Amino acid sequence: MVLVSEAGRVLGTASKLDAHEAPGQLHLAFSAFVFNESGEMLLQRRAVSKYHFGGIWANACCSHPEPGEELLESAERRLAEELGLEASLVEAGTFVYRALDPASGRVEHELDHVLVGVVSATAAAGLVPDPEEVDDVAWVQPADVAGAGSERGFAPWFAEALALALSYRLTSARTPDL
Repeated sequence: MVLVSEAGRVLGTASKLDAHEAPGQLHLAFSAFVFNESGEMLLQRRAVSKYHFGGIWANACCSHPEPGEELLESAERRLAEELGLEASLVEAGTFVYRALDPASGRVEHELDHVLVGVVSATAAAGLVPDPEEVDDVAWVQPADVAGAGSERGFAPWFAEALALALSYRLTSARTPDL
C-alpha cells in the first residue's frame, strides 16, 4: 500500500494488513463509480469473506494502486478483475476519511480518489463478478441510494464518494467514452 500525506505526497509503503491495523495509516485508494447509458449506477455487495467491511454495499469497485502503478490504470484493472468490466475512468475529486470496521477491528484511513465512468448497455449486461471479491451486484438509480450509509448496509465511504461522483456528472461537460 502507498502511504501518503493528506495532500497526496507519497511517504512510503506498508503491507495491506499493517496499513489497516488500528489506528490505520493514511494510504492511497480509489472508489470507482460506473454508470450505464440509462443513468443507472453499478453497486456491488462486497464478499463476506473480505478481511474488512465484508458483506456491505459499495460502489462498483474500491481498491488501492500498487506502488508505482498509475491510479486510473489500477482502477481500470481492478474493474476488469472484480467484475469482468472494461470502462474508461476520469477523476471526480478526492477526500480523506477514517472508518473502523466493527466486525474485524480493521481501520480504513484513505485519501480516496473518486473515479467515474460510463459503459454501454452491452458492457453493463456482461458483468462477470469474481466471487472472491463480490457477493452481488445491482444497477440502481443514484437518487435511490444518495446519502446511504451504514444504517442501510452501505460502506462508510459511500455517501461522500457518491456525492463527489454525482457532482462531477452534473458539472462536467466531458464524459468518458463509451
